Amino acid sequence: MNRKRRPDTRKQPEPTPFKSNAQKAYKRQRRKNDIYSTTGGHNNLQSGAPYNLKTKRAGTDRLRFEVLEVDPEGFPINDELEPRIWKGEELRPFISKKLIEIANDFIDGLPFAVAIKDVRFTGSLANYNWSKYSDIDLHIVVDFTELDENKDLVKEMFDAKRLRWNENHNITIKGYEVELYIEDEGEEHSSSGVYSVMNEEWLDKPERTDTKIDIDTAKKKASDIEQQIASISVMFDQGQFEKVMRHVDRLKKKIRTMRQAGLDTEAMEFSPENIAFKLLRRNDLLDTLTKLKYKAYDQSMTLDD
Repeated sequence: MNRKRRPDTRKQPEPTPFKSNAQKAYKRQRRKNDIYSTTGGHNNLQSGAPYNLKTKRAGTDRLRFEVLEVDPEGFPINDELEPRIWKGEELRPFISKKLIEIANDFIDGLPFAVAIKDVRFTGSLANYNWSKYSDIDLHIVVDFTELDENKDLVKEMFDAKRLRWNENHNITIKGYEVELYIEDEGEEHSSSGVYSVMNEEWLDKPERTDTKIDIDTAKKKASDIEQQIASISVMFDQGQFEKVMRHVDRLKKKIRTMRQAGLDTEAMEFSPENIAFKLLRRNDLLDTLTKLKYKAYDQSMTLDD
């Protein structure tokens, strides 16, 4: 006697390659909005289930951007520099020592010799707008021309090396992640807080100001880019891998230009453009954009049996 197998009604994992906190937030919001269907194929099981077969949930595409998380307390203007990092306006010695060690370890791990001109601490943790979302932006200053006259080529090489370093290491100091950057000697800064760790002095000392941050404008700018990332993800799902790679490069350039335009204004790091960049980064959307390109490249190079 053949018995009918009951349909498997257990919760199935969402088939997405991206498991970021932002994607989980989008999923929670979709559930809150009740746009998921139930096993019976509609929202209210009490009214009866006309379908016996298991249905797939709606809204489980690889990427679905519906909610940009904005923490209203994520952009404070504090009365002092982060006291666990700074003692007054001086970098705490044990932190200074550790940052120098990190910089030396990175340079020593390169397959070529290059002299460190300076090690600099910049970003929101070198300013009064630090928050729980801040990173320690550690800039290693070198002379690009020591390696080649083509500075653009040297920059691309260093970017690849430091991205690999940041991916392979998860170093935190007092709970803040250390992000490594390589900077050409003489490169202009667009930050109101730059501290030379090697020379133990401020190159650009921050001043506390009661700057009003335009969160609404920043959110609009970030949401626009968020939707463009969603459009690129649709191209990926459609198998347009070459197109995905071109659009990712174009959008990354747009994001860099947007941020720099904001940093060049009087508002600098408090500009809507820079805040929009931070919103994208905090919601893991910049990481998602990079992964889309990597996955598109892998798919474009793959030959099926």
